[in-house]
Amino acid sequence: MDVVMLSRIQFAVTVIYHFLFVPFSIGLGLVMALAEHRYYKSGDERDKAAADFWIKIFTATFAVGVATGISMEFAFGMNWATYSRFMGDVFGPPLAAEALLAFFLESVFLGVLIFGRTKVSKKVYHTSAWLVWAGTLLSALWIIIANSWMQTPAGYKVIGEGLGRKAVLTDFFAAAFNPSTLPRYLHTIDAVLMVGGFSAMAIAAYYLRRGTHGHFAKRTMATGVAIALASTILMLPMGHLQAVSVANTQPSKIAAFEGHWNDGPMPLGLIGYVDEANGKTVALQIPGMVNILTGDFARTRSFAGLNSFEAADRPPLQLTYQTYHFMSILWGLMLLLAIVTWWQHRKKTLEDKRGLLGLLVWSPLLPMLAIQLGWASAEVGRQPWIVWGELRTVDAISKAVPAGEVLLSLVLFTAFYTIIYIAWARVVLGIIKKGPELAEKELAVQPGPVSEGVV
Repeated sequence: MDVVMLSRIQFAVTVIYHFLFVPFSIGLGLVMALAEHRYYKSGDERDKAAADFWIKIFTATFAVGVATGISMEFAFGMNWATYSRFMGDVFGPPLAAEALLAFFLESVFLGVLIFGRTKVSKKVYHTSAWLVWAGTLLSALWIIIANSWMQTPAGYKVIGEGLGRKAVLTDFFAAAFNPSTLPRYLHTIDAVLMVGGFSAMAIAAYYLRRGTHGHFAKRTMATGVAIALASTILMLPMGHLQAVSVANTQPSKIAAFEGHWNDGPMPLGLIGYVDEANGKTVALQIPGMVNILTGDFARTRSFAGLNSFEAADRPPLQLTYQTYHFMSILWGLMLLLAIVTWWQHRKKTLEDKRGLLGLLVWSPLLPMLAIQLGWASAEVGRQPWIVWGELRTVDAISKAVPAGEVLLSLVLFTAFYTIIYIAWARVVLGIIKKGPELAEKELAVQPGPVSEGVV
């Protein structure tokens, strides 16, 4: 493989590994803050043990997320020097703001959560939990701003020629809140909250199946079901908002999403495949449905088809089409699972459904896979552009780095990340296996039957 393909694979690997931890940080950050809020209100030592449990998991995940994110920024300089020169003036401010504003906010108040339980007031500690979660949301915003600018650049001008071409900011707010920032941010945040909700449900289901930590499991299941169901339902308008943004700003991408070949009203595909050799899409489709979803109820809008773009200006069609549609299919499965779980929980029969509990233990894989598929469709779908309409991916690499060195770094990164992931999994699974810890003297004074104890 050439240096371009190897560089793309290497960056994809680092991003995928990093984004295994980001959804857990943001999603479980809300669960952690809610648990601390419950203890703040109740004063129940069992709720304190639950909050400490989530703080441990969040801390382990946050630390690994930071470690895996740093290497991506090194990759900009190592493998994507032309890209870095072109958009450094635009990309730098959001990354700096993410570090100075969001990362420090998270780090400072996470320090309070780790070391300050007995050193600050309950109110300060409670507020710190919410500020940590707010920091994760702010961090995500700055990263989405940087990524969205690459999709729909705005508030800039290009100066220079050849390798000296660069984008410079002319309007910071226009660049930051470019046409795709808000839809992409809402879509992403809702997706990571789904991860948090299903993860809380999974841990609660694990304890319910074992018959341990009953008080914690029941309260966690209630929290997880609420977050999972609400965020999964909200994904319908959030996903719709994002799709409309793509339809209005990235015509070749939306055409690839739906395998739309000829100019005209666009059908909505449910499942199928792209027959590139014959220039057609074989799929179960709803004719003109994309028009309706974008507000064109008369279905008179003509969407550009793939035949309107040169082959060199189209994204990889099969990969874009399949990742987009399998993401949508997974959403349907998650909605069904969330509704069934909510109904059984409401009837107070969930604890008797061992098969459903077993399924819930593995349920976080669904939103995590959907997120990875969604990012793949978004990033592969904007090819051949690394900055839409301005810089092609093939022209963005470091000219002086040979393929052999990229391959070596890819192997080393993959090995290092695998070790980190195994270490994180062992730590987090160890915390889950042990469960929320409560001192014996505190357990002795807790009300309620033994079956609701946490030890």
